[in-house]
Amino acid sequence: MKIRKAAIEDIKDISRIHALSWKFAYRGIIPQTYLDELKEDFWVTPFEIWLNNNILTVLVMIEESSIIGCTAYGKSRDKSLSDWGEIISIYLLPEYYNKGYGSKLLESAVQDLKQSGFKNIYLWVLKENLRARYFYEKNNWKCNKNEYICEIGGKQLIEISYIYSFDNII
Repeated sequence: MKIRKAAIEDIKDISRIHALSWKFAYRGIIPQTYLDELKEDFWVTPFEIWLNNNILTVLVMIEESSIIGCTAYGKSRDKSLSDWGEIISIYLLPEYYNKGYGSKLLESAVQDLKQSGFKNIYLWVLKENLRARYFYEKNNWKCNKNEYICEIGGKQLIEISYIYSFDNII
């Protein structure tokens, strides 16, 4: 298993991992018709923009020469948290869930953000996504109860934020 920075030629694999992970992880949370219609190339254009313009850092995880997971992160998109880092996404192909790979991806992103000078990091997770919430809590993230309402596939969903502090003051 190897983790490296993503290249432009990785974008189709990254988008595919997002789509397949969504279809598995969000079953019963996001409307099934939305998941059924989700195309594997849905995230190609956003990742092209993010990588070409250095907006986000993206890491890919490789096993046996295939990309099996990815994470995207960078400076907070929330202007009120301008000195914070933010993890935007972390996804694995479903067959690699519960094998410790997600923790390795998360740790790589956290360490890179620390080296970039961030003392605090946050992320958003769907409130109903108990698997993901357990994953973050197991990796020493704390839910701070901030909520955000979003809409996916015509359904209103609540996202909650988790925070990680290098100073352990939060």
